Amino acid sequence: MDSVIEVWKDVVGFEGFYKVSNLGRVKSLERKTEIKKGTFRTVNGCILKQHLRNDKYFCVNLSANRFRKSKNVHSLVAESFLNHTPNRKIVVDHINNISKDNRLENLQIVTHRENCSKDKIDYSSDYVGISFNKKNNNWVSMININNKAKYLGSFDSEERASIAYNFALMQTDKIKELI
Repeated sequence: MDSVIEVWKDVVGFEGFYKVSNLGRVKSLERKTEIKKGTFRTVNGCILKQHLRNDKYFCVNLSANRFRKSKNVHSLVAESFLNHTPNRKIVVDHINNISKDNRLENLQIVTHRENCSKDKIDYSSDYVGISFNKKNNNWVSMININNKAKYLGSFDSEERASIAYNFALMQTDKIKELI
């Protein structure tokens, strides 16, 4: 069995206070904190307990300089090791679909659209936005734009329906760039 070396990096935004490892663990660092003006105490470093949120992701509570924040562990790993900057379009994906597995080797950065459509089960098409209409015996292409489904047409092949979807996706992305 291969042994994995645990590598620690600073938690982005909490440098000098916390570190996160490639195995998905988070630790606080030993430091002195002021409890009253001119009175300090030493806080021992330790591995933080992770809490399972309602959305099934592990999180930890971080605090520094009277600033407190709850952060998902997979986000901390991605920010520190993959240089990920959180935003709505680019997200952290668990490759094996196990949200509790926050090891670096199980995380990847993907678009939100890719994350929503990956590992589809029981779909009639391997393509995003395409489905087979049994009643009419053809392939239907649809795209969601601003949470509204837009019908793109019916096609005699899955590939043609996919071409229509990808064309609409490119047009949507161009319009968003102009706004």
